[in-house]
Amino acid sequence: MFVDDNTETRGRKKYRRVLLRNSYRKNGKVKHDTIANLTHCSDEEIEAIKWALKNKGKITSGALAGDFQARQGISVGSVWLLFKLAERLGIRKALGESREGRLCLLMVLASIIGHNSRLSIVRNSNDFAFCDVLGLDAFNEDDLYAALDWLCDNQATIEKKLFSHRYGKDVPVLYLYDVTSSYLEGRKNELAAFGYNRDGKKGKMQIVIGLLADGAGCPVSTGVFAGNTQDVRTVKDQIDKLKKNFGAEKIAFVGDRGMLKRPQQDDLKDEGFNYITAITKPQIETLLKRDVIQMDMFDEDATEVEDGEIRYILKRNPVRVQQIDRNRRDKLRKIRILVEEQNLYLSEHVRASTEVALKNVVARIGKLKLNNWLSARAEDRSVVLELDEKALAEEALLDGCYVIKTDLKKEDATKEIVHQRYKDLARVEWGFRTMKSTFLELRGIYVTKEKRTRAHVFVVMLAYLLQRELYECWRELEVTVAEGVRELTSLCSLKVSWNGRAEFQTIPEPRERGSELLKAAGFTLPDALPSRNVRVDTRKKLVPERKNAENSHDSAVRAGLG
Repeated sequence: MFVDDNTETRGRKKYRRVLLRNSYRKNGKVKHDTIANLTHCSDEEIEAIKWALKNKGKITSGALAGDFQARQGISVGSVWLLFKLAERLGIRKALGESREGRLCLLMVLASIIGHNSRLSIVRNSNDFAFCDVLGLDAFNEDDLYAALDWLCDNQATIEKKLFSHRYGKDVPVLYLYDVTSSYLEGRKNELAAFGYNRDGKKGKMQIVIGLLADGAGCPVSTGVFAGNTQDVRTVKDQIDKLKKNFGAEKIAFVGDRGMLKRPQQDDLKDEGFNYITAITKPQIETLLKRDVIQMDMFDEDATEVEDGEIRYILKRNPVRVQQIDRNRRDKLRKIRILVEEQNLYLSEHVRASTEVALKNVVARIGKLKLNNWLSARAEDRSVVLELDEKALAEEALLDGCYVIKTDLKKEDATKEIVHQRYKDLARVEWGFRTMKSTFLELRGIYVTKEKRTRAHVFVVMLAYLLQRELYECWRELEVTVAEGVRELTSLCSLKVSWNGRAEFQTIPEPRERGSELLKAAGFTLPDALPSRNVRVDTRKKLVPERKNAENSHDSAVRAGLG
């Protein structure tokens, strides 16, 4: 009995035929009987049958128990789930079957599991079924760096394939766009520069990252710019990308008030595109002076005003009014506490300077941006605050008020739709939060070359696509994405060997929580995985370095004691 496994090529297609057959002789000629058609069995099942037939003599010899060995294998649960999700979302197909494409997919999966740097991925790959699931042979960190170069060169093509897989011919009309910055440790990155740091890290160089998403907040494309690039200078690249790469013909581009200024709005208009954005407080005051809008139009319900081809949607957020008022009162309270402290010091120290105390208070008022309605003066060796009630009322007049601006026609979008689409920018902000800190940890960026920096950010974007899918699958369960991935990571294979030689990996039944997570995602684990027996090692050996460091430290300690 044997397995007849044959593959034929007809035209451009390959056909595989797998039969379980028995051979015998009749009249001196070899004949074959077909016992079963195994063509529709999985690769794992076919390999198991081949193995059983190959070792049938040993199995029936009674030495089965003594020759079989079983031991804990490598983590397979999370790797298998993420791999199948990458297939569902078209990420695997977009990256392709080349070695570079598979290594890039490895980096995407590793980002979800928690390994961000290339060295960390290599060091931990022997503990995960990356090679067995992805069909990879041995690699090191240099191979991953080369794969990043390949990914950067092919990013536009990969994004286009993903776009086509997700939308087909139904190209979306609405796109959300926002930028963020990510600080760097060190100054060797080729894109590193000082700029407006959204992370609040003073003295840190940074890069600027742009994220283009559809109306649901699903990432479409990412861009990386030098750290001193202004937000407005990143918009033109997105317009060109939508038109040339994705073939979008009718677009409503949504960006915040610092993003879509007059030149960017003109660029969109030149391409026949529309925009949705907001205007600044000085621009609102200008519209009030021109009598285009009036203060009584601001309400909890959106109000619309037309000015030529431009539509303005006005609204007042009562929650935001309370927040601003509370924040303003908190700042005033801090100033009053400071004044009391300065006056107490002046009363206890006769040589203390009133001018210095006044200077401290005025500086704090300016720092908290209260000088439009709050001032201070010196009087009889004390500092006195003066509050301008009229100026304060004018300051608070526009609290919670905002105006959205668009050139979309009414028949294309109602005021409610325009308002909601602008609010959808929060989905991009959530994406940045997930990519930078809460889960995927885009920082730290352990590369310095420009191409590899762009590719690293693209890897994190692809990982964010998987994270979003897991969030949707598990949103009804009492588990976060990080907790779910951690639970499946604990599921390891059972490596079965014969006479000390590894033959295959069986996968045990997961715990109840793991089964629930897999079911919610729509996948089941295979019964077994072929073992490629690949050993992954880093080119950079850490043990000698650690020993050298320890020896140097011991020598320094001994020298100090001497």
